[in-house]
Amino acid sequence: MGAPFLAVAAVARARTAGRLATPIVFVVLLIVLVVFSPLIVIPLAVAGAPAQAEQSVPSGTTPLAKGEWGSPLAGAYHKGRGFGHNPVRGCSYCSTEHKGYDMAQGCGSSVYAAGTGVVVIAGAYSGWGNSVLLDHGGGLETLYGHMQWGSLRVSAGQHVTVGTTLGAEGNTGRSFGCHLHYEIRKNGVAIDPQPFMAALGLPLK
Repeated sequence: MGAPFLAVAAVARARTAGRLATPIVFVVLLIVLVVFSPLIVIPLAVAGAPAQAEQSVPSGTTPLAKGEWGSPLAGAYHKGRGFGHNPVRGCSYCSTEHKGYDMAQGCGSSVYAAGTGVVVIAGAYSGWGNSVLLDHGGGLETLYGHMQWGSLRVSAGQHVTVGTTLGAEGNTGRSFGCHLHYEIRKNGVAIDPQPFMAALGLPLK
């Protein structure tokens, strides 16, 4: 045990060993920083992401409106699934033929009436969970699905105008995370919301 110890001590005292030690320590520290810094930075970034995604819309913000129509959300939002063939990986109960347009600002964000009309449904509605269905006349309806339980501000038979608060974005029914399922129906058949809204001067993402 003593001989190897003495040998190491002798090498450490040598000038050559002293010159080599500094670059070796530097290289080791550099390797440690390169290998371990992502393990610190990435979790911090991921931890911060949900807080940003769930930031509420600034108070006083109102949905964009043009005439008798407006956006169902106020301010910026994240686009989810669009209309048509759009399967969801890891979601066996999600429809492959999507009948609406998914948009998200974060759980609890206000959902607004996109047009003037009468509330047909306000409550549990099949796979859409807590929902509101509005009849705008002329065979035109809009559906607002997956809203939070207990958040609805309207009831069946009520007349609403564009921008009326309907409830809050949620994750009810056959949902895969908080979002609003916005659907437009013409004579009972779902149509693509993007060209419809674009023609009104209210383009969706």
